[in-house]
Amino acid sequence: MQFLASAGEASGDLYASGVVNHLHSLLPGCAFYGCAGPRLQQAGVEPVVDAADVSVVGLAEVVSHLPRIYGHYRRLVRYARRNPPAAALLTDNPDFHLRLARQLKKLHTPVFYLVAPQVWAWRQNRVKTIRERVDKLFCLFPFEEAWFRERGVDATYIGHPLAKLARPFFTRTEFFERHRLPLDTPLIALLPGSRPGEITRHLPVLLETVALLRSRPPVSVILGTPKGFQTAAVLSKFRERMAALSIQVIENETWDCIAHANLALAASGTVTIEAAVLGTPMVTFYRVNPLSWHAGRRLVKAPFLSMVNLIAEERIVPELIQHDMTPAKLAAAAGELLSNSGRAQRMRADLARVRDLLSTPHDPLAQTATLIAQHLGVTPDLVSAREHDLVRETIN
Repeated sequence: MQFLASAGEASGDLYASGVVNHLHSLLPGCAFYGCAGPRLQQAGVEPVVDAADVSVVGLAEVVSHLPRIYGHYRRLVRYARRNPPAAALLTDNPDFHLRLARQLKKLHTPVFYLVAPQVWAWRQNRVKTIRERVDKLFCLFPFEEAWFRERGVDATYIGHPLAKLARPFFTRTEFFERHRLPLDTPLIALLPGSRPGEITRHLPVLLETVALLRSRPPVSVILGTPKGFQTAAVLSKFRERMAALSIQVIENETWDCIAHANLALAASGTVTIEAAVLGTPMVTFYRVNPLSWHAGRRLVKAPFLSMVNLIAEERIVPELIQHDMTPAKLAAAAGELLSNSGRAQRMRADLARVRDLLSTPHDPLAQTATLIAQHLGVTPDLVSAREHDLVRETIN
């Protein structure tokens, strides 16, 4: 049995790889191809397209990359036509995947979609497209299942994978010794995003913020990056400035960077969920091309732009978006959390509440694989006892 698996960024690559590993356990001998990042490739997915080549955020940004992205899309569609999959697992990245789903439906391929597109926040007309092209939608946030079901989409809330997965590998002492960090100095983790465009837009502001924070009591600063998503070339442009500010770049240890930091400066997105699960106080930010901001802001119907605040249904972490993302405002918000222990402790309690809202008794990725297998006619009793450990094996 052959599957198509596709993910367009680091978080989706992680989640999809966990489902693929579970499907290997449920359906021995099955094979996978698709749009794959390093995690999916490690899980045995043949990379017809590299996930990093289709990972772009922002309306204006996407336009400039359309010819390249469309070329990769056509390559994947051609491959699927020559090798029709028994089912497809599409993860996040709706601009790419909802178009791909249209072609897969022409092949009569069941489409399973992991990480529901945030159409409840903007572009709600897309729900009709999802209803027509997606056989089963897996939701990570508790309010999404009812919203989609009310609009005719077969949706299931599985819980958030990070509530089970995100945890440090090292103890705090081990991590600080490993990277020669002083244990008695507050640690700030910079998390500018995993996409090259995000790093390019965010890092100059973050570096100016660090310069402001350096004028206060001593702090250590690290920059956490994922592995394999083309960040090294972008970071090289800022190497001298980071060295002058004594910022240490740590690759592929993001959860340790977050868990052991006193404060995270985090790009709005998946990394804020990781910080919530790990209980680290944070300041969130995001900036896009001005054209993307003006075109997209009017379409957004959500009261907050940070997922942490949306889940909590109140502003528990600062959001410094677009014009509010300035060095002065970032430094002020960071300084308050570093100097006010009561404020930081209240945020930790609020983040624990968010973590609880995202937690379920089962493993979300195991449940996803089981529901896919059941849809394809595999009985539940074929789920192995060791299944719940497979995702953890993937990330170690």
